[in-house]
Amino acid sequence: MATEDDVRAIALSLPGAYERESYGGRPSWRTKPRMFSGIRDDPEALVVWVASVEEKEELIASDPGTFFTTSHYDGHPVVLVRLDDVDADELRELVEESWRLRAPRTLSANRDRAPGR
Repeated sequence: MATEDDVRAIALSLPGAYERESYGGRPSWRTKPRMFSGIRDDPEALVVWVASVEEKEELIASDPGTFFTTSHYDGHPVVLVRLDDVDADELRELVEESWRLRAPRTLSANRDRAPGR
């Protein structure tokens, strides 16, 4: 089971990441110029970007208890994740991939070239 604090630790470990309040005062994590993850209410869930709408649909079909969407995200490569249903490794993978898709290319390219990567 993952928590908001787990998301925060992973997100803030990524280059250029910072936290900012988003809709309804909920936390979101960003790099300039965009959000790459956040926590939403109603229902509470982690918001992450995926590579395509098709990938989103595959995730939801593979595990609808963990992955879902709302009409707000229809047509967008954004998936909602129930934190109670993911472990630390899966959480890290989801947040890092979302960051990689949304961060400026210079940040993600530098991370990919870092020793040990």
